[in-house]
Amino acid sequence: MKAITYRAFGAAAEVLQLEEMASPVPQPGEVLVDVAFTGVNPSDVKTRTRGQPGLQGFPWDFIIPHSDGSGVITAVGQGVSSNRIGERVWIWNGQFRRAWGTAAQQVALPSEQAVTLPDEVSFEVGAILGIPGLTACYAVFGHGEVAGKTVLVQGGAGTVGILAVQLAKWGGARVIATCGAMGAERALSAGADAVLDYRASDLAAQILSANDGNPVDLIVEVEFGTNIATDAEVIAENGRIAAYGSAREMSPSLPFLPLLFKAVTVEIILVYLLTQEERQATIARLHRALQAGALTFEYRKVYQISEACAAHEAVEAGARQGAVLIQTGENGLS
Repeated sequence: MKAITYRAFGAAAEVLQLEEMASPVPQPGEVLVDVAFTGVNPSDVKTRTRGQPGLQGFPWDFIIPHSDGSGVITAVGQGVSSNRIGERVWIWNGQFRRAWGTAAQQVALPSEQAVTLPDEVSFEVGAILGIPGLTACYAVFGHGEVAGKTVLVQGGAGTVGILAVQLAKWGGARVIATCGAMGAERALSAGADAVLDYRASDLAAQILSANDGNPVDLIVEVEFGTNIATDAEVIAENGRIAAYGSAREMSPSLPFLPLLFKAVTVEIILVYLLTQEERQATIARLHRALQAGALTFEYRKVYQISEACAAHEAVEAGARQGAVLIQTGENGLS
């Protein structure tokens, strides 16, 4: 089988390679998945360049990257029902704290990490559910319903942000999104009640105005360090800031007093580390949204497995509209 590998950290063009490898064998409790599509996320780029926090040096002989993917179960290990063979699935945490991810024609992994893909959901969409889908869903619903509340989605035209807009709207919230001018139409189409330019000098005032002068109940935050001062100004008392990114400012200064006197909950989200209960609830909610037809997924481009370097570079460049996928086999199946 074919797989994308790297054996040292570095630039995509320097370390990524396409290799022929032996097919993995599912161990007890595992399933073997013939991968249709693998999703490329910013975390995959960061892991390729600097590794994963908590792991020292280059921890394995090689790494097959990517946590997200979709495909069909073709074999099972001891203790897994043979009824799963032939099941369409999507994958989470493929290459988290292990060497073998989804950027291969086959992957063996614990059975619970291969989730049944609803019949009406394409393999392309399945490869976006792991990190973007779960992040958006947990950020919006991780601490309860949002019906009747106002949700601010900072970065509402990004891959996670646009899903958060749709999920919050489906959940009955009033939704305000911020983004650049190029993403405004997309955020509106996704269901945002108001879309504001994130670069506006009076952004906080515009957010409050868009909510009839009232503060917002929940903020889904893509750039915590850059936006925390604005967030502190517009968040309601006992409100929640669900932050899943802070790439521009990784060591932010917090306006503690305003947050304190509003009793704001600041939650840093890393979907790799959801508890079993949190993950199961988030998967169930995400599937309900899918089955309700509440979500539209965008993917910027589908690359072939031989084009993995270009796919990584596209993610690394940023400013993309939609997810980046790699097709690992003919017709989307290996």
